[in-house]
Amino acid sequence: MTEPTMTEQDLIAQFESGSLPPDSFHHADHVRLAFAYLRQYPVLEALEKFSAALRQFAKHHSKPNLYHQTITWAYLFLIHERLARAGHTQTWEEFSQANPDLLTWKNGILKKYYAEETLQSDLAKRVFVFPEKSSAFALSPPTNTLSS
Repeated sequence: MTEPTMTEQDLIAQFESGSLPPDSFHHADHVRLAFAYLRQYPVLEALEKFSAALRQFAKHHSKPNLYHQTITWAYLFLIHERLARAGHTQTWEEFSQANPDLLTWKNGILKKYYAEETLQSDLAKRVFVFPEKSSAFALSPPTNTLSS
């Protein structure tokens, strides 16, 4: 687990240098890292940098097949959406408390969007596959409505 007091810049630098031990870098740490990239860069740049860093990290630790593009992109976009919905800048502590569903790996939020077979497919590992479940596209009702 990464240290909670580590700055976002330090977390990114340590991850990109390969100095974080892979056996102590779990799902919630991946979410925290994606959060850090999104706070430092615009979404598409964060997506590019985060994905490249994950691939390099896996390769550096002799596990290049661990990178999964659909899972990586889906989580990054979910985190981005949650940051936007918050309507104000959040610390990691605020974000993680408000979004515990993003921190759960086993039976996590992607089950809402994808069939298990899809996530296990070679295609989903190589390229981003759009969510297939119809409930994935249901938006919550707007919180502010204007009366005419």
